Amino acid sequence: MKAIVLTKRGADGVACLDMPAPDCPPGWARVRMRTASVNRVDLYMRDNGAGITHDLPLIMGVDGAGEVIEAPEESGLHPGDPVVLYPYEFCGHCRACLAGDQPLCRQARILGEHRHGTFAEEVVIPAPSLVRLPKNADLRQAGVLGVAYLTAWRMVFGKAAAGPGQTVLVQGAGGGVACAAVQLARMAGARVLVTTSGAEKLAHFRGLGVETIDHRSEDVVRAVLDMTAGDGADLVIDNVGEKTWGVSLRSLARGGHLVTCGATTGAHPSAEIQRLFVRQISVHGSTMGSMEEFRRLIRAWQSGAFTPVIDSAFPLPEVPAAFARLDHPARLGKILIQIP
Repeated sequence: MKAIVLTKRGADGVACLDMPAPDCPPGWARVRMRTASVNRVDLYMRDNGAGITHDLPLIMGVDGAGEVIEAPEESGLHPGDPVVLYPYEFCGHCRACLAGDQPLCRQARILGEHRHGTFAEEVVIPAPSLVRLPKNADLRQAGVLGVAYLTAWRMVFGKAAAGPGQTVLVQGAGGGVACAAVQLARMAGARVLVTTSGAEKLAHFRGLGVETIDHRSEDVVRAVLDMTAGDGADLVIDNVGEKTWGVSLRSLARGGHLVTCGATTGAHPSAEIQRLFVRQISVHGSTMGSMEEFRRLIRAWQSGAFTPVIDSAFPLPEVPAAFARLDHPARLGKILIQIP
């Protein structure tokens, strides 16, 4: 089968190769992949990978959708069923799994990080990590839900849930997670402010009725305070990291919440501890979400509550070009990988 394989660190270590089809153990399912998406962690794995237990060569890709080839009888899945992949293997019997919080499973393995991933014609995965879709499901849209939209779902509806009457600030709104968070926060009924740059992206969000701040030409903190009559935002969604951390903290209302899922620009900002305790600010770390959150996300998508924003699509052999697009300043939303 064709797959995108990381053979060594660096851009020249990514290649489209012929790989043997994976074995399918008892209790697992085999899926013919049709779509996947590019995520920031793909670049981290390509260039560094430190702190993630894995071996090279490694098939890349974390999320995606496809069709069942084979599945255990007790799973209720049948050949030809369209499915979307939950990006984790999880044990199902540890304290976290029994509490329904699979991302905290001590034995969790993430596709494309700890084990072979989704940039391949076939993937095998434990059957409980598959969610069946209707026969007419749009696999292009389904293929981008597993990481960015699931991460955004927990950030928006998790420990500090957004809702009507609240103001949510989303930093760097053109990225996949941030763009998803904008959609979900609006779906929740919150007032949404975004920081971004570039005329097209600013116009896109304004066209949605979202209030925008051009972080290149405006003082973000001052703009947020002006927009909120001096109060600040109740919730800040930040996956940028060190570059925006101070701005995010200073943009929060007293008692507000900062939710972070990334450190693209660095992982060691000033903690500003005095601001945290004087203003009673909470900081929450977040990575993807549980199976129940995933099912809720999928139901919301199927109901038409939101439509995933797809920036561009690339065929499987052109994944390196898709990686380059990830850092393009004009990118808006998710980058899709089509697997014929």
